[in-house]
Parts: sequence; structure tokens; C-alpha cells
Amino acid sequence: MLEFMPLILFATVCAVLMLGYPVALSLAGTALAFAGLGLGLESLNIGVPFEPSLMAAMPNRLYGIMTNQTLLAVPLFILMGVLLEKSRVAETLLDAMTLLFGNLRGGLGIAVTLVGMLMAASTGIVGATVVTMGLLSLPTMMKRGYDPALATGTICATGTLGQIIPPSIALILLGDVLSNAYQEAQLAMGIFSPETVSVGDLFMGALVPGLLLVVLYAIYLLIVAWRRPALAPLSDRETLMRDLGHTGRLWPLLFKGLLPPVILIIAVLGSILGGLATPTEASSVGAFGALVLALVKRQLDLATFRDVLHSTARVTSMVFLILIGATLFSLVFRAYGGEELVSELFDAMPGGVLGATLITMVVIFLLGFILDFIEITFVVVPIIGPALLAMGLDPVWLGIMIAVNLQTSFLTPPFGFALFYLRGVTPDHIPTSAIYRGVIPFIVLQLAMLGALAGFPQLATWLPSIL
Repeated sequence: MLEFMPLILFATVCAVLMLGYPVALSLAGTALAFAGLGLGLESLNIGVPFEPSLMAAMPNRLYGIMTNQTLLAVPLFILMGVLLEKSRVAETLLDAMTLLFGNLRGGLGIAVTLVGMLMAASTGIVGATVVTMGLLSLPTMMKRGYDPALATGTICATGTLGQIIPPSIALILLGDVLSNAYQEAQLAMGIFSPETVSVGDLFMGALVPGLLLVVLYAIYLLIVAWRRPALAPLSDRETLMRDLGHTGRLWPLLFKGLLPPVILIIAVLGSILGGLATPTEASSVGAFGALVLALVKRQLDLATFRDVLHSTARVTSMVFLILIGATLFSLVFRAYGGEELVSELFDAMPGGVLGATLITMVVIFLLGFILDFIEITFVVVPIIGPALLAMGLDPVWLGIMIAVNLQTSFLTPPFGFALFYLRGVTPDHIPTSAIYRGVIPFIVLQLAMLGALAGFPQLATWLPSIL
């Protein structure tokens, strides 16, 4: 029984999380309780596999979190996203895209998808994108006769693109966790190397799969509009212009809507992909650019700026508290010999590294029904990461596979956060069941993307290798 203490620790954390307790306190509290239990059993010479020496590394690990230069990008990208939300960039952009694709059957859905893609590449925050797109695009789609399930499913799935399309907060956090896992895997193999998993490489690796997901969404919408026209009726551009309150030519509006977010995206991603800046430095460029954009659009007064800073501090504090709790959990898990137990389980699985990877992806997908991506990133990835990387998997490919898999956690009922975000801004006459039905095809498309990455790893590794 005592040799399975790591699994008991993991099961206890999952149970506490499902009871609704805060993530950071659940991780830290359970870990400290089990650490005390382990120290007590070890002092009684019962023979429990517990290494108290690892607890001595706790202060250094916690200090390392607060001084981690990579994690400095988290508050800056959050600040950028909140500023863009307040500056109403999406409103003008959505109007322009709606008018551009207005004469195409299913074009309104494609316009929402493309705007969501640009918002994802600008903010990297799923909640902000889903709420903004729900408030702006859902009334228009309903007025144009779109099926409620198709409309809400499109908005939810488009909002989750912020999970995979850089700059993504999830990729930054995943990069930090995978870096620790990679170094532990190297040490387990007797290799002493300072090499880590670069967040920039994860950004580059996620770019192609993210854009392919956008293409898959657009193809699905075109097929639905072609096969079942009643679900996505054809709109008239002149009627749309009148409804949206625009007169004159389309191109000035398109130029005004597209130019600001595109410039910001080029400044942030272009500096990273071009090797001119690290993700941390690029995040400061993005935050400054978003601030300038909000000032130019006259959407930022002192009260709004105070709210922006308050929201940024609240979200940043939550993320770092979870990081501290996850670090405590990881240390206690290792002290109980959890890494060796997981490695033995993976080695014993049929199919070798392929079987271990498949089981891992299935477990992450199933956990997505009940846990969000932060919980899975900080609880599951530190456990399975070192064992999988020690088996020879490419860390960038593994990171992108996990990121795409985690993206489904925002859509999978009953606890998909994108569903909750949209439900909060959806009229009462649209039932929750319509939202659930609408996201199912998009979950299938994301799983298809996961299968494509498994069959063709170059989709994630090609761009980082050439840049």
C-alpha cells in the first residue's frame, strides 16, 4: 500500500479539486499534509519510500518561480489582452469581416472564426475572446437566422483558439512546466545539460496547428452551409451594412478594423519569430502597443485603466499562486518516488512509447471534462512529462500535443469554461443544450488535429527547426 502513495496523493488532489476548493490551496494544502505524513512515517522507521531531503529544495524552488524571467511574460500578456478588450478592437474588426464575407453562404460564421483567430493572436486569453465574441457576434448571427447550436458552437470553438495560437498564456505556462520536466528527464538519464524547452519554440510549433484548426473550422462551416442551408442562411451585404450602421465603401472600414490588430500581431509574433526578441521582451512590446492603441481609440480613462490593472493583478496572482502550489505538489510527489513509479508504469505498458503517449493523451482528454487546463498543466504534466521525455519524445512536439488536447478542455461538457463564459452572455431563450450540441463537431475537429499531429509530427517541429 505504501509504495502507491504517489498515486494516492494524485487521487486525493483530484478529489479535493472536484469538491470545489481553490486550485492553489488544494495543491499546496494536500502536498503539505502528505509531506507531514511522510516525515512522520519516516521518523517511525516504517519503511515508507519518502525522501525528506527533497523538502530542503522547497525554498529555492519557490524563489525560482518568482525570479523566472520567462514567467514575466504572463502578467504582460494578460495586461495586453485586458487592454485590447477595453479598447473595443474586436467590434470594428467584426463589422469589417462580417461585411467582407456577407455575400458568402456561411460567411458570417467564417467572419466570426477569422476575427476570433486575430483576437486570439492579439490577446491570448480565452475568456475575454469568448465573452467579447458572444456579445458582439451572437445577436447578429441570430438575427441573420443562424441555428443557435451552430452559432454558439462556432463562438465557443473560435474563442478557444487563444489556447493554441501564440501568444498564448497556456503555452508560456506549459513551456515552464515542460522545461522542468525536460531537465529532470535529462538528469534521470545521467545527462547534465542546461538546455530547456523554449517558449519561443512552442510559439513557433503551435503556429501551423493553430492555423490549420482555423481552416478546419472554416471548411466545416462551408460544408454545413452547403448541405443544410437553413442552418446558415445567406446574408445580403447591403442589409448588413444598414443593420451595422455603416455607410459608404467597405475598404476604408476593413482597413480601419484590420490594421491595428495586424500591426500588433506582427510586432509581437514577428519579433519572436524573427529572433529579435524573447517572448518576455515581446510581451512588453505587446502591452505597450495595446496601451497606445487604447489611448488612440480614446477608450482609456483613469477609471478604466485602474480596472485594467486590477484585473491583470488578480489573474496574475491566481496564476502564480497555482504555480507555487503545483511546485509543492511536484516536490512531495517526487519525495514519495512518484517519478520512478510513473516510469515503471510507462515501461510496462504495451506498445512502448507509442502506448504510453496514447494513454497520456486519453487521460488528459478525459480529465478535461472535470478539470481546467491550468489544473491539468500543473498536476498531470509534471508527473508524466519526465517519463515521456526520458523515452525520447521531442519536447516541442509533446508540448503542442498537450496544448491541443488541453484546448478541448474548454469545450467538453459539463465543465468546459468556454461554455460557461458564453452561457453568461447568451439570451435565456437559447438553451444550454444548444451550446453543448454546438461544440461537439468542433471537439471532433480538434481531436482530428491531434491525430494529424500524431501522424505528422513535422506540423509542430518544422517551423521551430528552420527558425
